[in-house]
Amino acid sequence: MTDFNDSYVGQLRRFVGDRLLLVPGARIVIENTAGEVLLHRRTDFGLWGLPGGNAEEGESLETTIVREVSEETGLELLQFKPFGFGCDPLVETFTFPNGDRCQYFVLNYYSRSFRGLPCIGDNESTAIQWFRPSLLPPMLPNMLKSIEAYVRFLQSGEFQII
Repeated sequence: MTDFNDSYVGQLRRFVGDRLLLVPGARIVIENTAGEVLLHRRTDFGLWGLPGGNAEEGESLETTIVREVSEETGLELLQFKPFGFGCDPLVETFTFPNGDRCQYFVLNYYSRSFRGLPCIGDNESTAIQWFRPSLLPPMLPNMLKSIEAYVRFLQSGEFQII
């Protein structure tokens, strides 16, 4: 697990303070055989979200999502594919409780192929649980948009720009 202060974004924060950062990242909709999606309750906002995170130096987004899923859920991804790209600044820009600001550019993946049982794997989560897409808990808006885009992707087969 990467300590935030040692992460790429953590290192940048020492130089730029809370100035807006443009951050590449990845998130994933993991779906079980019952059609439920895996969410974790985040410690920063207290809301539910999808597994995912920021790319580190030298990482591809594929490597990023595999690492983040392992860290946040304890699952090993066996297969995953992209279904959409999140880039709307009205949805993907956040001010964190500590004042840090980020605008995310996120490749959205999905997977139905994984190994292991989900568990809280780091200090970024207080709970982890499966939910039906029609009965979601209070979520971060960008993560909710990703799930809505995933549902549209399943219906249309078209790559989604969020």
